[in-house]
Amino acid sequence: MSLAAKPVLSGPTGSLLDLIGQTPMVEVTKIDTGPCRLFLKLEAQNPGGSIKDRIALSMIAAAEAEGFLKPGGTIVEATAGNTGLALTLVGQAKGYKVLLVIPDKMSKEKIQHLRAMGADVRLTRSDVPHGHPEYYTDMAERLAQQIPGGFYVNQFANDANSLAHFKTTGPEIWEQMDGDIDAFVAGIGSGGTITGIARYLKSVGSDAKIILADPVGSTLAGIVNEGVPGPEGSYTVEGIGQNFVPDTADMNLIDKAYSIPDAEAIATVRELLLKEGVLAGSSSGTLIASALRWCREQTEPKRVVTFVCDTGAKYLSKVYNDAWLADQGLGGQPMHGDLSDLISRKYQNGDVVVAGPEDTLDTAFKRMRGADVSQLPIIQDGRLVGILDESDLVHVMNTDEITRKERFARPVASAMTRDLDTVQVGESLDALIPLFDRDRVAIVLDGEQFVGLITRTDLINHLSLNR
Repeated sequence: MSLAAKPVLSGPTGSLLDLIGQTPMVEVTKIDTGPCRLFLKLEAQNPGGSIKDRIALSMIAAAEAEGFLKPGGTIVEATAGNTGLALTLVGQAKGYKVLLVIPDKMSKEKIQHLRAMGADVRLTRSDVPHGHPEYYTDMAERLAQQIPGGFYVNQFANDANSLAHFKTTGPEIWEQMDGDIDAFVAGIGSGGTITGIARYLKSVGSDAKIILADPVGSTLAGIVNEGVPGPEGSYTVEGIGQNFVPDTADMNLIDKAYSIPDAEAIATVRELLLKEGVLAGSSSGTLIASALRWCREQTEPKRVVTFVCDTGAKYLSKVYNDAWLADQGLGGQPMHGDLSDLISRKYQNGDVVVAGPEDTLDTAFKRMRGADVSQLPIIQDGRLVGILDESDLVHVMNTDEITRKERFARPVASAMTRDLDTVQVGESLDALIPLFDRDRVAIVLDGEQFVGLITRTDLINHLSLNR
């Protein structure tokens, strides 16, 4: 196949919905793909920012045609976020209300985005299995039955889901690859993508291998490779992986599956950004890692296609946040066997938000709020001279002697705590307990040099990851 010199521009359109589909494709050239050529279809360039725009348009159109969704109705769905964004985009353009049930492990960017678009977002537990009343699909179905005019989309058992990919995504891939494709890689969230595209490829006579990319902790790879569900566990990747086979997923179409650990998926998607300049979401890391594994196993040149399912801008607080990765045990930092192992945000690395004693309380408060922290180390000439926490601010604000403006204009030095409880970085975990018993944060020093802070949450997280 020959590569296009540049994309072809289209004229203006009257609706964002007209821009769904016809996404571009780019070849990976700076990452080791073995003897193969790997192509990424950039579904993040859909107007809603993900591949789910396609199925939202298809499923809503089908519901309207079949009379399930009527004017003034409410679209109800269980989603990991992207389907919800797509349904909100399409639903509001058509005049419907949208109610979404989302597992609580989803990124805050997705949740904030949905609420900003006007969706009614209900968070539910991500630690319960399919069939539990608080599992997100079970809750969504129940709510749809309770709402007059409510329509439960149920992407997991909706034929219009896979049909969208059979009619649009599959033909686009076939055209862009000039009919020359040896393998196609996708994950299963609802199962519509891999099923619809696999069916299309087979319908045009393609012998392309259909590869499932599955997070470690999802049971689906085991079904493909061994005929029985794989071990169930937790994982941080969003949008793909299940502990059940969705009705939409035709597992018989899949030739092989790879189980990808979170760490590998995240490392892959971050490498993609550094080397290829593509900012992709967490599930894309799983897909591309699987594609790279398959590519590197080959002994002859092959052409492989997978997706950038959505943009990494939705995961800046997680996948692209070193401190968050460290909190999840995914940072890859070596363990030292001392208190430094508990500090994910180190002062010497510039990770700690601080203030100076001459800064105003207004400045300090804005920094605390912006960084979502409850205390600030106070640094002067590179030395720790105090700490300012929320209780110090409350004490200052709770006075009628001066105006609010005057209170916030006071220097940090007037309110900070100078009597500091410190521990040395080489001490054991036991040194933290007396501090926490006094409701203090642990201030960690290396000699006289400030290292960082340890909270109760940091200790609990460390113990949970290193049991």
